[in-house]
Amino acid sequence: MSISTPGGPERRPNVVSTGKKPAAGRPAAGARTGSTGTRTGSGKPTGTRPGAGGKGRKPIAPVKVSQGRSWGPIALFTAVGVLAVAIIGYGAWATFQGSKPWEDRADAIEGIVNYREKDKDLVAGGNHKAGPITYTVLPPVAGPHNGAWQNCMGDVYPAQIANEHAVHSLEHGTVWITYRPDLPADQVTKLADKVRGKEKLMLSPFEGLDKPISLQAWGYQLKVDNADDGRIDEFIKTLKVNASVEGPTALCSQGITATGTTPRDDAPQMPQG
Repeated sequence: MSISTPGGPERRPNVVSTGKKPAAGRPAAGARTGSTGTRTGSGKPTGTRPGAGGKGRKPIAPVKVSQGRSWGPIALFTAVGVLAVAIIGYGAWATFQGSKPWEDRADAIEGIVNYREKDKDLVAGGNHKAGPITYTVLPPVAGPHNGAWQNCMGDVYPAQIANEHAVHSLEHGTVWITYRPDLPADQVTKLADKVRGKEKLMLSPFEGLDKPISLQAWGYQLKVDNADDGRIDEFIKTLKVNASVEGPTALCSQGITATGTTPRDDAPQMPQG
């Protein structure tokens, strides 16, 4: 083996000769391999570089990652849209219902009995009469009555009141709510909360009811089983004042505040009405 060192001993050899031919596919000893080709000891590349007319390594195309739809916001917007449509629709329906005559709204209450249609003679008889009066409908919804009305300024009576005074209050546009004396206390409390302090409403127990709760307005009656029944509020909203025979200005104050089933004929008698 011989080492050629042109230019003197100070320079490092750039070629090492072993006397053997390089194996196929391998660069000769002393050759350098770069990323774009192989350089020989003479410094000339034996391969090709991209952009120099040869075929170099192709750049790797970026891989696109497909992401699914984000369903959360879509579901939220859909729910909001449905809610908005429902609110608008309910508002339109409520407006339509409110524009209907109160008589039509009353007849639409499930279970209500319209004595104005069922017994017109009963409803027509609104004369004042002293002493006890026998009523064919109990609790009474109309008919002759005492000249003094029962106070109906949201009064909650702990005992039964005289029918004769109560009917006069109905004539003034009051809704009279009655309940069986054995109604649970929590149910009575719920009824009292609907009545207390509100003009044209009054509440009292009533013996012998065939349903736990009975509501009366002039010419109308509704019986329900529970104080949570939504028809109670609908009955009050629809018939309070509207069912008055004497108009919205008829008094509820200055009436009888005593309890007891016997009418008080000694009370100041009001003008016919």
